[in-house]
Amino acid sequence: MTDTKRIAILTGGGDVPGLNAVIKSVVYRATAAGYNAIGIRRGWEGLTHIRPGKGSDEEYLRPLDRTNTRTIERTGGTILHTSRTNPRKMQLAGLPAWMDEAERSRYKTDDGRYDLTPRVLDNLRDLGVDVLVTIGGDDTLSYSQVLVNAGVPLMAIPKTMDNDVQGTEYCIGFSTAITRAKEAINRQRTTLGSHERIGVFRIFGRDAGFSALYTAYVTSARCVIPEAPYDLDSLSQLLAADHASNPSRYAFVITAEGAIWQGAQMTGIGGADAFGHRHKANIGEVLAAELRERTGIETLASELTYDLRSGEPDSIDSLVATTFANVAMDLVEDGVTGRMVAVQDGKYAHTALPDPSLGPRKVDVPAMYNVERFRPRYNGKLGDPMLLVGLD
Repeated sequence: MTDTKRIAILTGGGDVPGLNAVIKSVVYRATAAGYNAIGIRRGWEGLTHIRPGKGSDEEYLRPLDRTNTRTIERTGGTILHTSRTNPRKMQLAGLPAWMDEAERSRYKTDDGRYDLTPRVLDNLRDLGVDVLVTIGGDDTLSYSQVLVNAGVPLMAIPKTMDNDVQGTEYCIGFSTAITRAKEAINRQRTTLGSHERIGVFRIFGRDAGFSALYTAYVTSARCVIPEAPYDLDSLSQLLAADHASNPSRYAFVITAEGAIWQGAQMTGIGGADAFGHRHKANIGEVLAAELRERTGIETLASELTYDLRSGEPDSIDSLVATTFANVAMDLVEDGVTGRMVAVQDGKYAHTALPDPSLGPRKVDVPAMYNVERFRPRYNGKLGDPMLLVGLD
C-alpha cells in the first residue's frame, strides 16, 4: 500500500491509433494533481495474473511519469500492450501459471470457466489503486461496469475503429481508420483501372457499418453494411454499369466484415475469444468470387483491416484522445467516477457506461444509407453533428 494517491491505466481489446495520447495526457494531469501513475500491462490480464510483491510486478506493472511518456503520443499502438482477457469467463488454459488447484477452485463457475473478479478486486486493493482508467471498446467497457458495480472508482474512455460504442458519437481510432482507408482505396484505383477490374475492399465492422459507410462517404463509393442485408444481383448490376461507364473501366465496393447478402450465411472461423466473438470468414474474397461469377468481370479482393489500426493517429484522433483524457481527469478531480467520457450532440460530455444488453451502436439505415444505390446519403445533413450522426 502507498500513502500517495495512485491512478492506474489499462488498455483492452484491439489497439487503435490514439491510445498513447490518452495515456500521456492522463499521466500529465494525474501527476500534476499529486497522483502516482502506474500502467497495467496486457489489459485485464494484468489484473488477473499479477501477484503484488511476489515477483510479477515487472511483467504486469509499468510506472508512468512525465519522462517516460513524453513522446509516446507520436506513435500508434499502446505502450501498455493489450489482450482480450475477460476476467469473468476465463478458460483453464488462460489462468495464471502460479495458480494451484486449490486457488483455481475458488473461482470456478457452473459452466466450467473461471470468474477471477475477486482476484481483480484484491489486486486493485493491494496495489493501492484509488482510480482506475480503462480505455477500450464494448468488451473492455462491459467488464469496467462490473468493477463499477463492485465499488471501484473508475473512468472509462471509448476506443474502437468501428465507432460503435453506445452512448457516444465518437470513439478514438475511427478518424484514423477512415483516413487510412481513403488513402489506400485512392492508391488502388490505378491498379483496378489498369486491369479493368471490380475491386472489393473489406473493412472492419462485425456488427456495425460505420467504418465502411464513412469510407464510402469520402471516396464516393458503393458500400454494403451489416445493418442492411442486400440483394446481390442488384449490387452486381450496378457495379457492372459503373465499370462500363467509367473511362478507366473499373468499379469497386466497400464491404464491412459483417455485411451479407440476402439468403447468405457467413459462419465464424476458429474458436471464440473470451468475449464470445469468432472471426468472420473473409467476406471480401467470397463477395469478389460471387461478383465475378455474376458479371463476368475480373475482380480483386483487398484487405483494409489491420493496416487501418496501425501507425500514428491522425489530427482528429490526436485531438479527441487528448481531450477525452483531460475531460476524464477533470471529472476525477471533481470527485466524479463510474462514468464514460463521450461526444454527444457534437460536444464533449460524460455518460453512463454502455449497457451490454443493448449491443453495439448501429447505423441508422433510413437516415444514413441508400439501400437501393448502396451509397451513403449526402442530403439532409443540416443540423447534424459534424460527424453526421447523433444519438437516439
